[in-house]
Amino acid sequence: MTSPDSTTSTSGGASRHGGTLITGACGEFGHGLIRTLYDAGHRDIIALDVREVDASLKPMCRETIVGDITDTALLSRLHANYEIRSIFHLAALLSTRSEFNPEAAHQVNVVGTMHLLKLAVDEAMSHGSPVRFMFPSSIAVYGVDSLQAKARAGAVSEDQCLEPTTMYGCNKLACEHLGRYYARHYRQLAKDRPSGEARVDFRCIRFPGVISAFTLPSGGTSDFAPEMIHAAARGEPYACFVREDARIPFITMPDAIEALLRLHAAVATRLTRSVYNITAFAPSAGEIASIVRSHFPKAEITFRPDIERQGIVDSWPEDTKDAAARADWGFKPQHDLQAAFEEYLIPNIKAHYTN
Repeated sequence: MTSPDSTTSTSGGASRHGGTLITGACGEFGHGLIRTLYDAGHRDIIALDVREVDASLKPMCRETIVGDITDTALLSRLHANYEIRSIFHLAALLSTRSEFNPEAAHQVNVVGTMHLLKLAVDEAMSHGSPVRFMFPSSIAVYGVDSLQAKARAGAVSEDQCLEPTTMYGCNKLACEHLGRYYARHYRQLAKDRPSGEARVDFRCIRFPGVISAFTLPSGGTSDFAPEMIHAAARGEPYACFVREDARIPFITMPDAIEALLRLHAAVATRLTRSVYNITAFAPSAGEIASIVRSHFPKAEITFRPDIERQGIVDSWPEDTKDAAARADWGFKPQHDLQAAFEEYLIPNIKAHYTN
């Protein structure tokens, strides 16, 4: 990471402040990351989002910017004003919206990522040291073509079943490959290609469904788990949009943020991959419902599968293998299934509706 108050002089004598760029800063992931970095002493955060950053976060940032990652002029200004050594690229058009407008999803999720990778190259060449590019990918990159194939596959590795059925999954998988290209092969035939330390250090985590206790679910494909809890806490009936036997892996938001920071801090020579799976627990929708009912005895949970959304969940593996993350950089989630509900989700969601 950059030091909190680092500056660098350009060839013209102007001073560039050190910076850690966070895109998609207004999301729950961005909120948690900014707070965690600030609490750790970082005062170099540049927060970028298409919306205004929350007032509570602004004092934690060196600068907050309302802008679009597809705006190359904006990224050029960032390059002129800051010496960026780390990029946490959280901005994306998410799965549900991507299905309604796949062309817009491609522009934001793929073209926008390419622009940021180019910014990382330019920054690395400018200050002569690697720019660490942290990219959150998704279980959506996987695709299995039947429930029988899903059962046979079980927990999948990073290199299996990579035939996504959603635009979001296609986008994320494309960006994983782009990250490897910019890190290892960028302009490989050009005489002035980046060399030595002037490179992109691309590091990616494929996240399972991420559950937060502090964000209201917004219709995402894996949101059936938090939707059950919020409905029960409000005393409202809930019709789950997947079958009781539907099963995918999950992780809590605090563990997701910790994983991203742990991979960022890992020594490069210890890493054997660019892309890592992580997982924490993989209950069925029916098992989640049973846990919710144990905490909210009056909860009314039924199952009314939506064919399209159920099809997407069925195309994702029931779990992933994360041995590489555990061996290479010590990934170890704090929350298993029981702890996730009893220590994190249930108390905080209950407090949200009683305060």
